Amino acid sequence: MVKLIRVKLIIESLLSLAKSLTLPNSVQLTWNSSTSTQWVGIECDNNHKVITLNLSGYEISGKLGPEIGKLKFLKTVDFGINYLSGSIPVEITNCTQLEYLDLSTNSLTGKLPENLGNLQNLVYFSVWGNGLSGSIPTSLFTIPNLATVYLNENDLSGFLPLNVGNASKMQILWLYSNSLSGTLPDSIGNCSELIELSLNNNMFSGVLPKSFNSLENLVYVGMSWNSFEGRIPFGLGNCKNLTELALSSNRFSGEIPPGLGKCSNLTTFAAINNSLTGHIPSSLGLLVKLSTLYISENHLTGRIPPEIGNCRSLTSLFLNNNHLEGEIPSELGMLSMLSTLQLFDNSLSGEIPLGIWKIQTLEVLEVYNNSLSGELPVEITELKHLRNISLFNNHFSGVIPQTLGINSGLEKLDLTSNTFTGEIPPNLCYGKQLRLLILGSNKLQGSIPSDVGNCSTLERLRLLQNNLTGFLPDFVSNSKLHFMEISDNNIDGPIPSSLGNCLNLSSINLSSNKLSGPIPAELSNLVELQTLDLSRNQLQGPLPSQISKLVKLYSLNIGFNSLNGTIPSSLRSLKQLNTLKLSENRFSGEIPDFLPELERLLELQLGGNLLRGNIPSSLGQVKSLAYALNLSGNKLTGQLPPELGGLSMLQRLDISRNNLTGTLETVGKLDSLIEVNVSHNLFQGPIPVSLLKLSPSSFMGNPGLCVPCQEESRVNCGSNIKASPCARPLSDSKGLSGVNIAIIVLGTSLICVLVVLLSSCVFRRCKKPGKGVGIFAHEGPSSLLNKVMEATEHLNEKFIIGRGAHGTVYKASLSHDKSYAVKRLMFTNQSRANASMVREIQTVGQIRHRNLVKLEEFWLRKDNGLILYNYMQNGSLHDVLHEIKPAPNLEWDVRYRIAMGTAQGLVYLHYDCDPAIVHRDIKPQNILLDSDMEPHISDFGIAKLMDQSSASVHSSTVMGTLGFIAPEAAFTPVKTRESDVYSYGVVLLELITRKKAVDSSFPDHMDIVAWVRSMWNDTQDIDFIVDPSLVEEFMDSAVVEEVVEVLMVALRCTEREPRVRPMMRDVVKQLEDAKHQVRLQQKQFK
Repeated sequence: MVKLIRVKLIIESLLSLAKSLTLPNSVQLTWNSSTSTQWVGIECDNNHKVITLNLSGYEISGKLGPEIGKLKFLKTVDFGINYLSGSIPVEITNCTQLEYLDLSTNSLTGKLPENLGNLQNLVYFSVWGNGLSGSIPTSLFTIPNLATVYLNENDLSGFLPLNVGNASKMQILWLYSNSLSGTLPDSIGNCSELIELSLNNNMFSGVLPKSFNSLENLVYVGMSWNSFEGRIPFGLGNCKNLTELALSSNRFSGEIPPGLGKCSNLTTFAAINNSLTGHIPSSLGLLVKLSTLYISENHLTGRIPPEIGNCRSLTSLFLNNNHLEGEIPSELGMLSMLSTLQLFDNSLSGEIPLGIWKIQTLEVLEVYNNSLSGELPVEITELKHLRNISLFNNHFSGVIPQTLGINSGLEKLDLTSNTFTGEIPPNLCYGKQLRLLILGSNKLQGSIPSDVGNCSTLERLRLLQNNLTGFLPDFVSNSKLHFMEISDNNIDGPIPSSLGNCLNLSSINLSSNKLSGPIPAELSNLVELQTLDLSRNQLQGPLPSQISKLVKLYSLNIGFNSLNGTIPSSLRSLKQLNTLKLSENRFSGEIPDFLPELERLLELQLGGNLLRGNIPSSLGQVKSLAYALNLSGNKLTGQLPPELGGLSMLQRLDISRNNLTGTLETVGKLDSLIEVNVSHNLFQGPIPVSLLKLSPSSFMGNPGLCVPCQEESRVNCGSNIKASPCARPLSDSKGLSGVNIAIIVLGTSLICVLVVLLSSCVFRRCKKPGKGVGIFAHEGPSSLLNKVMEATEHLNEKFIIGRGAHGTVYKASLSHDKSYAVKRLMFTNQSRANASMVREIQTVGQIRHRNLVKLEEFWLRKDNGLILYNYMQNGSLHDVLHEIKPAPNLEWDVRYRIAMGTAQGLVYLHYDCDPAIVHRDIKPQNILLDSDMEPHISDFGIAKLMDQSSASVHSSTVMGTLGFIAPEAAFTPVKTRESDVYSYGVVLLELITRKKAVDSSFPDHMDIVAWVRSMWNDTQDIDFIVDPSLVEEFMDSAVVEEVVEVLMVALRCTEREPRVRPMMRDVVKQLEDAKHQVRLQQKQFK
């Protein structure tokens, strides 16, 4: 009878618990049975008390209700790998007999119960893989026999409780992937039985406690992706049990402790991305079980110790991105199990030891960006597992072994920027796995092997700047090939029509070769093509009308060929075009009238053709033209249409060597011009004053032009343009009337009286103490001001290096080694200099941070002011990304450093300044780059301090720059930290894409944020977004993933809702993760 009652009570408890759960029928039905042996997931003791509840992996959903607290005799509860939601019920702590509690891999939220300490019998506690938040309860570590704790992969925050050492029996503590912070308590040294400690991917900081050395049973330690600092303490005590030590992406400094050589069982040591210095200790050679050594991205110096060759178990050796020098020791050739060797970005010299080329397990060899030399030995062809050879930017020479690729499945071969000679091996794609073939900037000869065209796995092909000859190969169908660059060679023959089989090509550059024949119509199959450069060849025939199918094309360059016929009207379909270069061909007819339909066109080059007729007035409707308009060297006639004066953004105009007539009045209206050439035409009349500063050669060959000269004021008389002064109109021969003379005399008398009165007034005012800001008030010494004014010839426009919303910037070179940037601010009547402004600038002048431009001196007048900064040698980020031609190479590591430095500067402004400073106008123009390409944020002092009230706050003016203004700030002058985060996200997108925030290449009037989101959502392919110049680095898959991770940061920063954007502190942490977590994850390393 008692048994039946107990069974009935158990059934009632189970059914009560089941009410809030969704159980599978296989469980639910058995719980109604009166036979306890049939209850799925339930175990009872001899007294018919439930002691085990094991429903792991049953796909149970719903919430775990408080009813579980009624099962007070439970010893085991396992709901792992289900879909439970809600919080962990507090009532579970009533089950004081619990020894094993597993709620891992669910969707639980809320906080951990504070009174977990009630479970004094608990040995195993696992809640990893949920969404739990809040802090770790102190009571957890009061449980005397607690041995295993898995709290990883939640959203826990706060400090690790100081009493963690009370859990002295603890063997496993996994806390990785949370938001825990603070230092590690010294008491952790009391956990003498600790075997595994995983703290990866948190926000811990500070120096590791000395008590760590007493943890002699540690087998695994993971501390990567935190902010720990100080010296590495491991190896100072007994570490014979330690097998894995992961310290990457922290701030550890000092030398690698030689005592690590005592950790005789160590298999993995990772300390990537720290600040370690000194030499690599030779004692690491004692670690005969070491399989993975990752100490890249530090500041290590000296030579690679030959003792590393004793680590015969090594499979991966990462020493890249340090300052190592000397030769690669031949002893590395004894690492017979080595699969990956990364030594790139050091200062290594000499040859790669032959023994390394004989390691049969070798898969990846990356030694680029060093000073290595020598030839590739034939032994390289026998490496059957070889996948990736990256030797670019070294001094290698000789012939590439011709049988390379036959015995291995090569995926990547990058030998760029060496001096290899001979022919390209004919069987590089023999294994049908080759993805990247990058052999540019060598001295290779011969023709491109047919194997290259038959390689259907190829994604990128770059053979530029060699001495290749012969015909281009035929290409098989290949949907993977995105980039092709074979420019600057001596390839002749026709462009093969089979190139149209590579349907996903986005960029083709075959320029500067000897290609002949027509442009094949089959290129119209390449509907993904964005850039096409066939310039400087010997192509003939008309431009095929089918090219109009390339609707994604934004750059078309077919200049310097022998193409003929008229410019096809079908080009009007290329709505995305921003660059159209048809110069130096034999195109005839008139300038087409469809050009205004190309609304994103920035540059139009039609010079050196046979075009006739007038310049159409419709050309003035191409309002987007900004970079250049070149119509030179044609047979154009007539006058310049006045509509050309509407090209308000045009910077360069060349209409030389035509038969144009009339005046230059229209050209004079183009205030944006920085280069003009109107030479060798039939122009007449005065040269507009705005053009007189240009080179004299711009106007030669126009005998009818003259220089307007006003002799009385000597304006323009000193012009260096070789043209006659314009004739002055004759004065009235009848002279002045008596009335006119009387008026002049009376006016002169009145002026004299006014001068006397004003002089007296000024004298009296100067005698009184002024309440306003005087002539050049404050801070900067007058002697320095005099030097600055002298160096810039009193702010002559020839010293201008930039213009912005806040003023004009001049370069003042005071000596060969000291230059300043001088910003001249112009104040309106409403914003004249006052005491408040002086105090603000004084405050800004005290701000010091390595990523902020330092304000050196300032001088203020009522209506203008000068601010003095140190001159930044590499200009602004905007210049480097968009203005300098040819565009400088900007490697991914440099871009990342610019992104990180800018983020750190903003963190300082937002959180370390008191009061906090919101920049209000973060953009590439306000990020200046020093000689080391280190970023410095400028103009942060021009914005108002956050807590400073000002009349301007109530202005309706929206501060910021189009494309960088956060959505919520578009209609209000109030700016917040969140709006700075948005602007910073746009800067990140410019760094990744090398496109402007508002770029005419974007469809449907999108800005960069909308375009990137659209492209990413549609393709999930970074290739369609990233700057093509980064392609060369994409042979390293880690770089690809880093770029993708930084892109994700940018997209989070540019979320429409301000509340979901990360804080700048979070951005810095995410950037750190983006760069380094990827590489360790690739090696499946915790």
